[in-house]
Amino acid sequence: MTGAPLLRTEELSRSYGSLLAVDRVSLAVHEGELRSIIGPNGAGKTTFFKLISGEVTPSAGRIWFRGRDVTRLPQHAVSRLGIAKSYQLTNVFPHLTVFENVRVAAQGHRRSFNFWARAAALHDARDRGRALLETTGLGPKADLLAAHLSHGEKRHLELAIALATDPQLLLLDEPTAGMSPEETDETMVLIRELAAGRTIVLVEHKMKLVMKISDRITVLHQGQVLADGTPEAIRANDLVQRIYLGAARS
Repeated sequence: MTGAPLLRTEELSRSYGSLLAVDRVSLAVHEGELRSIIGPNGAGKTTFFKLISGEVTPSAGRIWFRGRDVTRLPQHAVSRLGIAKSYQLTNVFPHLTVFENVRVAAQGHRRSFNFWARAAALHDARDRGRALLETTGLGPKADLLAAHLSHGEKRHLELAIALATDPQLLLLDEPTAGMSPEETDETMVLIRELAAGRTIVLVEHKMKLVMKISDRITVLHQGQVLADGTPEAIRANDLVQRIYLGAARS
Protein backbone atom coordinates (compact mmCIF):
# COMPACT_ATOMS: atom_id res chain seq x y z
CA MET A 1 0.00 0.00 0.00
CA THR A 2 1.10 3.56 -0.67
CA GLY A 3 0.68 6.79 1.27
CA ALA A 4 1.04 7.58 4.93
CA PRO A 5 -0.25 4.90 7.30
CA LEU A 6 -3.41 5.47 9.35
CA LEU A 7 -1.71 3.98 12.42
CA ARG A 8 2.01 3.75 13.07
CA THR A 9 4.01 2.63 16.08
CA GLU A 10 7.73 3.07 16.54
CA GLU A 11 9.76 1.00 19.04
CA LEU A 12 6.64 0.73 21.22
CA SER A 13 7.31 -0.93 24.59
CA ARG A 14 5.50 -1.57 27.84
CA SER A 15 7.01 -3.14 30.94
CA TYR A 16 5.44 -4.27 34.20
CA GLY A 17 8.30 -4.44 36.64
CA SER A 18 10.77 -6.95 35.20
CA LEU A 19 8.23 -8.23 32.65
CA LEU A 20 8.53 -6.65 29.21
CA ALA A 21 5.06 -7.31 27.78
CA VAL A 22 5.59 -5.33 24.54
CA ASP A 23 9.14 -4.99 23.30
CA ARG A 24 10.02 -2.38 20.64
CA VAL A 25 7.07 -3.08 18.33
CA SER A 26 7.10 -1.05 15.11
CA LEU A 27 4.34 -1.49 12.55
CA ALA A 28 2.20 0.48 10.12
CA VAL A 29 -1.48 -0.07 9.29
CA HIS A 30 -2.89 1.64 6.21
CA GLU A 31 -6.41 2.93 5.72
CA GLY A 32 -8.87 0.26 4.58
CA GLU A 33 -6.65 -2.60 5.73
CA LEU A 34 -7.79 -5.60 7.76
CA ARG A 35 -4.73 -6.49 9.86
CA SER A 36 -4.62 -9.51 12.14
CA ILE A 37 -2.23 -9.81 15.06
CA ILE A 38 -1.49 -13.35 16.18
CA GLY A 39 0.84 -15.06 18.60
CA PRO A 40 0.94 -17.51 21.51
CA ASN A 41 -0.61 -16.65 24.87
CA GLY A 42 1.56 -14.05 26.57
CA ALA A 43 2.91 -12.69 23.28
CA GLY A 44 1.80 -9.14 24.12
CA LYS A 45 -1.22 -8.84 21.83
CA THR A 46 -3.73 -7.51 24.35
CA THR A 47 -1.19 -5.17 25.93
CA PHE A 48 -0.41 -3.80 22.47
CA PHE A 49 -4.11 -3.07 21.95
CA LYS A 50 -4.29 -1.33 25.33
CA LEU A 51 -1.39 0.89 24.32
CA ILE A 52 -3.05 1.87 21.03
CA SER A 53 -6.40 2.64 22.68
CA GLY A 54 -4.87 4.71 25.49
CA GLU A 55 -5.78 2.31 28.29
CA VAL A 56 -2.14 2.08 29.37
CA THR A 57 0.82 4.38 28.77
CA PRO A 58 3.93 3.16 26.92
CA SER A 59 7.18 2.72 28.81
CA ALA A 60 8.96 3.75 25.61
CA GLY A 61 8.27 4.40 21.93
CA ARG A 62 5.67 6.42 20.05
CA ILE A 63 2.20 6.01 18.51
CA TRP A 64 0.90 8.06 15.57
CA PHE A 65 -2.69 8.11 14.33
CA ARG A 66 -3.39 10.01 11.11
CA GLY A 67 0.02 11.60 11.48
CA ARG A 68 -0.68 12.89 15.00
CA ASP A 69 1.37 11.78 18.00
CA VAL A 70 -1.15 10.17 20.38
CA THR A 71 1.36 8.35 22.56
CA ARG A 72 0.27 9.80 25.89
CA LEU A 73 -3.32 10.77 25.23
CA PRO A 74 -5.91 9.35 27.68
CA GLN A 75 -8.37 6.75 26.46
CA HIS A 76 -11.32 9.14 26.05
CA ALA A 77 -9.22 11.48 23.89
CA VAL A 78 -8.03 8.59 21.72
CA SER A 79 -11.66 7.52 21.26
CA ARG A 80 -12.63 11.05 20.21
CA LEU A 81 -9.97 10.93 17.49
CA GLY A 82 -11.58 7.84 15.96
CA ILE A 83 -10.18 4.68 17.59
CA ALA A 84 -12.65 2.19 19.09
CA LYS A 85 -11.92 -1.13 20.81
CA SER A 86 -13.87 -4.22 21.75
CA TYR A 87 -12.78 -6.46 24.61
CA GLN A 88 -11.99 -10.14 25.16
CA LEU A 89 -14.83 -10.39 27.69
CA THR A 90 -18.32 -9.17 26.87
CA ASN A 91 -18.75 -5.60 28.07
CA VAL A 92 -22.37 -4.46 27.71
CA PHE A 93 -24.99 -2.96 30.04
CA PRO A 94 -27.10 -6.05 30.83
CA HIS A 95 -30.06 -4.19 32.31
CA LEU A 96 -30.48 -1.85 29.35
CA THR A 97 -32.15 -2.94 26.13
CA VAL A 98 -30.05 -3.82 23.13
CA PHE A 99 -31.06 -0.55 21.48
CA GLU A 100 -30.33 1.52 24.60
CA ASN A 101 -26.81 0.09 24.76
CA VAL A 102 -26.06 1.36 21.27
CA ARG A 103 -27.89 4.67 21.69
CA VAL A 104 -25.91 5.48 24.84
CA ALA A 105 -22.66 4.90 22.94
CA ALA A 106 -23.82 7.10 20.06
CA GLN A 107 -24.95 9.88 22.46
CA GLY A 108 -21.70 9.71 24.39
CA HIS A 109 -19.71 10.37 21.23
CA ARG A 110 -21.55 13.59 20.39
CA ARG A 111 -19.18 16.56 20.34
CA SER A 112 -21.76 18.83 21.90
CA PHE A 113 -24.38 17.86 24.44
CA ASN A 114 -27.27 19.67 26.10
CA PHE A 115 -27.72 18.19 29.57
CA TRP A 116 -31.38 19.26 29.66
CA ALA A 117 -32.33 17.89 26.24
CA ARG A 118 -34.89 15.09 26.14
CA ALA A 119 -33.36 11.74 25.17
CA ALA A 120 -36.08 11.26 22.56
CA ALA A 121 -34.92 14.47 20.88
CA LEU A 122 -31.52 13.02 20.05
CA HIS A 123 -32.72 11.80 16.70
CA ASP A 124 -29.29 11.27 15.21
CA ALA A 125 -28.24 8.92 18.02
CA ARG A 126 -31.55 7.06 17.78
CA ASP A 127 -31.38 6.64 14.02
CA ARG A 128 -27.73 5.62 14.08
CA GLY A 129 -28.45 3.07 16.80
CA ARG A 130 -31.27 1.48 14.82
CA ALA A 131 -29.15 1.34 11.66
CA LEU A 132 -26.24 -0.30 13.47
CA LEU A 133 -28.48 -2.94 14.98
CA GLU A 134 -29.66 -3.83 11.49
CA THR A 135 -26.05 -3.94 10.27
CA THR A 136 -25.02 -6.34 13.04
CA GLY A 137 -28.12 -8.53 12.73
CA LEU A 138 -29.67 -7.41 16.03
CA GLY A 139 -32.58 -5.38 14.69
CA PRO A 140 -35.21 -7.93 15.82
CA LYS A 141 -33.67 -7.95 19.33
CA ALA A 142 -33.64 -4.14 19.78
CA ASP A 143 -36.15 -4.08 22.66
CA LEU A 144 -34.76 -7.12 24.47
CA LEU A 145 -32.65 -6.66 27.60
CA ALA A 146 -29.00 -7.22 26.73
CA ALA A 147 -28.76 -9.76 29.56
CA HIS A 148 -31.05 -12.06 27.58
CA LEU A 149 -28.86 -12.23 24.47
CA SER A 150 -26.81 -15.28 23.62
CA HIS A 151 -23.04 -15.02 23.95
CA GLY A 152 -22.63 -14.55 20.20
CA GLU A 153 -25.33 -11.89 20.12
CA LYS A 154 -23.62 -10.00 22.97
CA ARG A 155 -20.40 -9.99 20.95
CA HIS A 156 -22.31 -8.54 18.00
CA LEU A 157 -23.81 -5.93 20.33
CA GLU A 158 -20.27 -4.97 21.37
CA LEU A 159 -19.46 -4.45 17.71
CA ALA A 160 -22.49 -2.21 17.32
CA ILE A 161 -21.48 -0.22 20.42
CA ALA A 162 -17.96 0.26 19.06
CA LEU A 163 -19.31 1.30 15.66
CA ALA A 164 -21.66 3.83 17.31
CA THR A 165 -18.62 6.01 18.04
CA ASP A 166 -18.03 6.25 14.26
CA PRO A 167 -14.42 5.00 14.45
CA GLN A 168 -11.84 5.30 11.70
CA LEU A 169 -9.91 2.45 13.30
CA LEU A 170 -11.63 -0.51 14.96
CA LEU A 171 -9.62 -2.73 17.33
CA LEU A 172 -11.21 -6.15 17.91
CA ASP A 173 -9.72 -8.26 20.70
CA GLU A 174 -10.67 -11.91 20.14
CA PRO A 175 -14.17 -11.13 18.81
CA THR A 176 -15.08 -14.83 18.38
CA ALA A 177 -13.89 -16.01 21.81
CA GLY A 178 -16.31 -18.55 23.28
CA MET A 179 -18.47 -18.72 20.15
CA SER A 180 -19.85 -21.84 18.53
CA PRO A 181 -18.57 -22.68 15.01
CA GLU A 182 -21.77 -21.26 13.52
CA GLU A 183 -21.52 -18.02 15.51
CA THR A 184 -17.85 -17.74 14.59
CA ASP A 185 -18.64 -18.03 10.87
CA GLU A 186 -21.39 -15.41 11.14
CA THR A 187 -19.12 -13.03 13.03
CA MET A 188 -16.26 -13.36 10.58
CA VAL A 189 -18.60 -12.66 7.68
CA LEU A 190 -19.81 -9.55 9.53
CA ILE A 191 -16.23 -8.38 10.22
CA ARG A 192 -15.29 -8.81 6.59
CA GLU A 193 -18.35 -6.76 5.59
CA LEU A 194 -17.45 -4.04 8.10
CA ALA A 195 -13.89 -3.95 6.75
CA ALA A 196 -15.23 -2.79 3.38
CA GLY A 197 -15.72 0.70 4.81
CA ARG A 198 -13.15 1.03 7.61
CA THR A 199 -9.79 -0.05 8.97
CA ILE A 200 -9.75 -3.02 11.35
CA VAL A 201 -6.99 -4.51 13.48
CA LEU A 202 -7.94 -7.91 14.85
CA VAL A 203 -6.50 -10.21 17.53
CA GLU A 204 -7.71 -13.75 16.94
CA HIS A 205 -6.55 -17.29 17.75
CA LYS A 206 -8.57 -19.21 15.14
CA MET A 207 -5.93 -19.53 12.46
CA LYS A 208 -8.06 -20.77 9.57
CA LEU A 209 -10.26 -17.71 9.92
CA VAL A 210 -7.32 -15.33 10.28
CA MET A 211 -5.74 -16.69 7.12
CA LYS A 212 -9.04 -16.38 5.27
CA ILE A 213 -10.02 -12.81 6.08
CA SER A 214 -6.77 -10.88 6.67
CA ASP A 215 -5.06 -8.53 4.24
CA ARG A 216 -1.90 -8.68 6.32
CA ILE A 217 -0.78 -10.50 9.49
CA THR A 218 1.66 -9.48 12.22
CA VAL A 219 3.02 -12.24 14.45
CA LEU A 220 4.09 -11.36 18.00
CA HIS A 221 6.31 -13.59 20.13
CA GLN A 222 7.55 -12.67 23.61
CA GLY A 223 6.46 -9.08 23.02
CA GLN A 224 8.37 -8.66 19.76
CA VAL A 225 7.41 -8.76 16.08
CA LEU A 226 8.39 -12.20 14.83
CA ALA A 227 7.05 -11.77 11.30
CA ASP A 228 4.84 -9.49 9.23
CA GLY A 229 3.34 -10.13 5.80
CA THR A 230 0.48 -11.45 3.73
CA PRO A 231 -1.35 -14.58 4.87
CA GLU A 232 0.52 -16.56 2.22
CA ALA A 233 3.90 -15.30 3.43
CA ILE A 234 3.06 -16.01 7.08
CA ARG A 235 1.83 -19.51 6.25
CA ALA A 236 5.09 -20.24 4.45
CA ASN A 237 7.36 -18.72 7.14
CA ASP A 238 9.39 -21.54 8.71
CA LEU A 239 10.01 -19.66 11.95
CA VAL A 240 6.32 -18.89 12.40
CA GLN A 241 5.46 -22.50 11.63
CA ARG A 242 7.89 -23.75 14.24
CA ILE A 243 7.08 -21.29 17.04
CA TYR A 244 3.37 -20.65 16.64
CA LEU A 245 1.42 -22.39 13.92
CA GLY A 246 2.82 -25.81 14.78
CA ALA A 247 1.95 -25.31 18.44
CA ALA A 248 -1.54 -24.14 17.48
CA ARG A 249 -2.18 -27.41 15.65
CA SER A 250 -0.95 -29.60 18.51
